[in-house]
Amino acid sequence: MGQPMAQHLISAGFDVVGFDLSEDAKIKLADAGGRAAETISDAMVGASFVITMLPNGKIVREALLAENACGGLKQNAVVIDMSSSAPNDTRELGLELASRGLRLVDAPVSGGVKRAVSGTLTIMAGGEDADIEEAEPLLKAVGQQVFRTGPVGSGHAMKAINNFVSGAGVLAAIEGVLLGRAFGLEPATIVDILNSSSGKNNATEVKMKQFILSETFGSGFAIGLMAKDIRIAADLAKTLGLRLDALASTADAWDAAQKALGPSEDHTRIIRYVEDHN
Repeated sequence: MGQPMAQHLISAGFDVVGFDLSEDAKIKLADAGGRAAETISDAMVGASFVITMLPNGKIVREALLAENACGGLKQNAVVIDMSSSAPNDTRELGLELASRGLRLVDAPVSGGVKRAVSGTLTIMAGGEDADIEEAEPLLKAVGQQVFRTGPVGSGHAMKAINNFVSGAGVLAAIEGVLLGRAFGLEPATIVDILNSSSGKNNATEVKMKQFILSETFGSGFAIGLMAKDIRIAADLAKTLGLRLDALASTADAWDAAQKALGPSEDHTRIIRYVEDHN
């Protein structure tokens, strides 16, 4: 997702220097008008803003702090973490960055690769209002809607909540189709009726026919990432002393599915786990 987001920033007139472990990604960035750095540290030298779009918070922390990689940033620079990270870890990172004279905005996104390409991502921004205000031109270059969720960490909390609801909807839609199919209903008919009724959700609208019933499994979002995000929500509930049974069972199901299928498989392939499980 970082590649099309970087292209939108370049198109908006920002001077973009990027780093990726993939040489192909660096070539694409240069071809789009950006500059590819040889190291993470080099990418951040003299920057007023740095955006991270990485698989999890542990990798974000390592990218920023290992060997003082962020040491070349301008004083009072804004770090914008657009990854999906654990909110309490994000709070700790915010404090650590503040001790180095840096500011943090956690701004995870929803919309997947398709909306990253179109520049219409939904962004959930946590942090000080002044910091979000300063970062907003960059956020609006890659997203259609920017929601301010509260202090640092709240954006990542909202992202985990969103993916729990999304992941629960995928499971509900799949199980509904399998139930109807076992009774003799046509899967496509089931989806059509759900989409014209109160059972409609994101999975029935943009995933069931497009990726699941068609068996193309090409949504562009890995099952391991979905499992990770839902587990973040479940861990947050536990930390807050909440017993949320639907959340716990959804997290367990996605964890089991990614272990059975492999974390890199597209998340829509979870239907294979549900079928095999039965």
